Amino acid sequence: MRKTLCILGILVSCFCGYAQTPTDSIQTLDEVVLSDNKLKNYSAGIKIETLSDSTLAKNPMSLTGALAFNSNIYFKENGFGMISSPSFRGTNASQTAVIWNGININSQLNGQTDFNTINTTNYSSIDIRSGGGSVQYGSGSIGGSVHLNNKLEFYSHFKNRVDLSYGSFETRQANYTTSYGTNRFSGNLGVSYIDSENDYRFLGTDNVNTNGQFNNYNINVNLGYFISDKDVLKLYQQSFKSERNLSGTLVARSRSKYDDENYRTMLEWSRLSGKYNSKLKVAHLQELFRYFENKDKANYSFGKLNTYLVNHSFNYRFSETLQIKTILDYSRFEGSGSSFGEPQRNAFSATALLNHKPTEALSYGVNVRKDFTSGFTSPFVFSIDGAYQLTKHYTLQLNGSKNFRVPTFNDLYWQPGGNLDLVPESSYQLDFGQQFNFKSIALKLNGYYINTTDLIQWRPNTTSGIWSPINVAEVESYGAELELQSRFALKKHHFNVTGHYSYTVSEDATTKAQLIYVPFHKGNIALAYHYKQFSMFYQHLFNGEVFKIDRKTLSTYDIGNMGISYAFNTKGQINYELDFRVNNIYNRYYENVALRPMPNRNYTLQTTIKF
Repeated sequence: MRKTLCILGILVSCFCGYAQTPTDSIQTLDEVVLSDNKLKNYSAGIKIETLSDSTLAKNPMSLTGALAFNSNIYFKENGFGMISSPSFRGTNASQTAVIWNGININSQLNGQTDFNTINTTNYSSIDIRSGGGSVQYGSGSIGGSVHLNNKLEFYSHFKNRVDLSYGSFETRQANYTTSYGTNRFSGNLGVSYIDSENDYRFLGTDNVNTNGQFNNYNINVNLGYFISDKDVLKLYQQSFKSERNLSGTLVARSRSKYDDENYRTMLEWSRLSGKYNSKLKVAHLQELFRYFENKDKANYSFGKLNTYLVNHSFNYRFSETLQIKTILDYSRFEGSGSSFGEPQRNAFSATALLNHKPTEALSYGVNVRKDFTSGFTSPFVFSIDGAYQLTKHYTLQLNGSKNFRVPTFNDLYWQPGGNLDLVPESSYQLDFGQQFNFKSIALKLNGYYINTTDLIQWRPNTTSGIWSPINVAEVESYGAELELQSRFALKKHHFNVTGHYSYTVSEDATTKAQLIYVPFHKGNIALAYHYKQFSMFYQHLFNGEVFKIDRKTLSTYDIGNMGISYAFNTKGQINYELDFRVNNIYNRYYENVALRPMPNRNYTLQTTIKF
């Protein structure tokens, strides 16, 4: 292993000696536009789906809605606008990594990201990477990863957009985005605010969602500047602040409140030198929460975490068909909280990625990584992936990997209940995919298998009744996924159809019992129609039954959303668009967490101004 680290270090240091190599325009474009170009360049055999701008525009409230209706990921929410947790291929929320411009932002406190704290309007694109990704993205990337990307465009432009909406339950939302650029400078700003009384009625009862008020705001600032023909400096900054009263259930009212803040700042220097490219990232992440058992009193518990990160990557292109990438990453985590003291952690990783395309039809990758984490012996992880294009319209994909997840600060230090004897989770996965691509339709079929050992589960102590995490379970997850995309036009009538279906078995290897809150069946379909200035869409979501903690089931449900819009003055310098949307159009009662009903039929009116 010492030899491997030495070789990686030598390769990283080499870039300075080759700084005079002429810039390759294609590689420059990749490096400048994408902060996380390994997502595209080192994933030949990986299933990746990109949500389009139009898809994100139909789901502006939060990332939960966008992914629930437009991906294979299942979500459970403790009421609308409350904490939202994903289940990706039968894994739990802490086994789904969220990647912000190339770095993992899952909390070191609880191991996950709340998808209701992410507003879709502040990102240029969102990618969904299926399957294990611990080699490239570290701890927690077992079921898959969701990538939030901010693109910087280096050409002369100045664009502005304002979105204002008002809806049921006194829900108000305002978004402003602007982008400015020249051939050397690029910058964009996004500001969003949401406020809601969130007092929807529980269908079939006389009760309403009490204590459900919430508000939050996001500010995104992204800047880039060519300080020379070969050097680009980029700054990414994101601020989020939220106040949420935590909704009660059908059987118990709530008076609690949860305030949280997230601040992310990253400075990135890219050296673009043709075959030899180097990128240095320095980042500071801070998360803070305050929990009030009674919102009317000043007493609260709190938690805080500061993350300091330095990441250096070096990419060498031997030829048009062969390239390697090395990554050295150091992170320091400093926590403090009323329930877990002041824990600290240091983590260092060394990664090597290879991509080779020996023929026009065949491409494959071999990737390895070793982590050194204070207090743990982290496993050596690897991945192998490949794609082979049998015909013009048919491609095979295959990938396999070993992945891991390190126990969080809450797992180790929470009082009462933390367990210092925990070891990292370890996981093996295999994925086989087929892609069919024709002029107006694309179809993806994937089958996968995931085996996870030393799974960390919180369980009540039989004597004291205190919940505590232990390494107990071996879990097997397997299933099949289908993804469909179709675009076609009949004269001036444009149609877009997307659909997803997943069959998921995720069971305890000993008892063969399906894990809680993992549906066997989930599907969705989205239809969009556009004619001149008029457009409309329909989304439909189906969720099969899931097991609750008491091993009883939550009922199957299916819901639909519909919207229409009309654009005014499309040829002028200032464009206007008016949108009207109906959510849960069939007024269905449904729960995705037991005893926590979701909203009945509701409406949103939105106006958009572009200039």
